[in-house]
Amino acid sequence: MRTRPDKTTEMELPSGKVTLDGHGYLVDPELWTKDFARAVAKAEDIELTQNHWDVIEFMRQSYADHGVAVDVRHVNKFLGEKNGISKHDGRRLLFELFPYGYVKQAVKMAGMKQPRAWSTG
Repeated sequence: MRTRPDKTTEMELPSGKVTLDGHGYLVDPELWTKDFARAVAKAEDIELTQNHWDVIEFMRQSYADHGVAVDVRHVNKFLGEKNGISKHDGRRLLFELFPYGYVKQAVKMAGMKQPRAWSTG
């Protein structure tokens, strides 16, 4: 548990302003846009490919269906099935796409709230 409240900032995007927590995650995942994903990717020095967008769209759809960010193991499975590779190789691909980790990059780009405690897969 955090001992002090998060500081928030605002980010101006072509699609409008969004509020970020102190670590750069969206405060309200409902305000996510592709502009936000592009801005985070640029800050993380990632050039978004179709595989990146597939992961982000899978995560967004899962959030819409279940109301929580999808666990990394489901993303690994998704990547494996989508690319005709094993779940283990899906995990490897995920870390090629998001080299600093699922939570730090993929979860942030997909507009999920920062998890309080979560395995990075």
